[in-house]
Amino acid sequence: MRPLVVGFDLDMTLIDTRPGIAAVWDALSAETGVVIDSAAAVARLGPPLDEELAVWFPEADRAAAGDRFRALYPSLAVETVPVLAGAREAVAAVRRHGGTVVVVTGKYEPNARLHVEHLGLDVDHVVGWLWGPGKAEALLEHGATVYVGDHVGDIEGARAAGALSVAVPTGPVGAEELRRAGADVVLDDLTAFPAWLDGYVLRRRLADLHEHLVSLGSVAIAFSGGADSAFLLAAAVRALGAENVVAATAVSASLPGSELDAAARFAADLGVRHVFPATDELSREGYRANAGDRCYFCKAELLDVVGPLAAELGVGHVATGTNADDARAGFRPGIAAAAERAAVTPLLDAGLTKEQVRAASRAWGLATWDKPAAACLSSRVAFGLEITPARLARVERAEAAVRAALSDQAIAAPDVRVRDLGDRARLEVTASAVAAVAASDSVLEAVRAAGFADVEVDPRGFRSGAMNELLPDPERFR
Repeated sequence: MRPLVVGFDLDMTLIDTRPGIAAVWDALSAETGVVIDSAAAVARLGPPLDEELAVWFPEADRAAAGDRFRALYPSLAVETVPVLAGAREAVAAVRRHGGTVVVVTGKYEPNARLHVEHLGLDVDHVVGWLWGPGKAEALLEHGATVYVGDHVGDIEGARAAGALSVAVPTGPVGAEELRRAGADVVLDDLTAFPAWLDGYVLRRRLADLHEHLVSLGSVAIAFSGGADSAFLLAAAVRALGAENVVAATAVSASLPGSELDAAARFAADLGVRHVFPATDELSREGYRANAGDRCYFCKAELLDVVGPLAAELGVGHVATGTNADDARAGFRPGIAAAAERAAVTPLLDAGLTKEQVRAASRAWGLATWDKPAAACLSSRVAFGLEITPARLARVERAEAAVRAALSDQAIAAPDVRVRDLGDRARLEVTASAVAAVAASDSVLEAVRAAGFADVEVDPRGFRSGAMNELLPDPERFR
């Protein structure tokens, strides 16, 4: 995954320095007796200060005037300067994608830092006194792939650094002139930047995914039928052709039977070979014991079965649908088991999140784009309770009965989990449906009829990995 580094210009891109700079020019005019039209000066914001000083002062006086300008600046031009519309959200958007933010400006660097600190802008680096193509020095040093500015000089800096130029006409240069100057993207202002960045990052990560898959040559996808593995399967077909891709859906007591038919239809539509190897995770003591590391034994069983099968079929690699959010979740022992068995994780390596997987799946027309999360049945059983075929069957019956009851009562709840706490169950549904479900005797009775003595509705609604909350010491299983 290539790191995301976004550079921003400061004046008239992130902040509106016109009132502060006008005040400094007025003060300098009063001190020196030189008549300075501050309104005209701020209308030309962008180029280095020396260019504007040349308009008002003879060459012999410019150095002293510049020093005085910079000295007056902190007291006159910092507290009065606001952020421009969308600036905070633009920086936050970079952060949301795990990116680095670099401010590269023609302004005197200590004064630029005062603005950033006063306004609390969440940036990593501030580099000043660079203009036009010279900005490339800092952009290259920090590895920026995008540079956002409001001036032709910012476009020149981006191009010199080989970065994508994103321009906003919030300064002295209009949108058409920015386009003519070679901006790759022109936005009305920074309020449009987060949405643009979402699309840019997704395209980059999809390109990385495609490149990675092509490099594999052939691959067997551990295909559960869920949104992640389905998207990975479709991406592999796009990159390698159906003849170089195998879908492997493990059949065991922990997989809800309803998932098999849907998985088979999806693979058939892609034209890939689809195999259904039997796995027996229940034969593993660590899995049955259902301690916090249960998923380790499940993934170990899966890959110990699928790995040799892939080799028999002449397929070079086995891939799982682990995404970037899974790796950040903090408690995923199954990821460790897969890594030990040399399984590849193309979605994770490309940095693709669950949200991005769904967005790309929708754009590709995949039926799984909005499929609710469907973890294995064992994930419903409280840690410390032994995993048995009877427990898994009871959970599967209860969830099927709940879905039927919800349908009968026209209660919309895409997410349904029946958590096995022993004799009783905890029912989790989509948060918006909690109140209606709690008031429905027929839904609750459906759970009891499946074999539970009692049932409670979780007021917090469905949460992926909710059973991990009951672990006294998750760190022990990392």
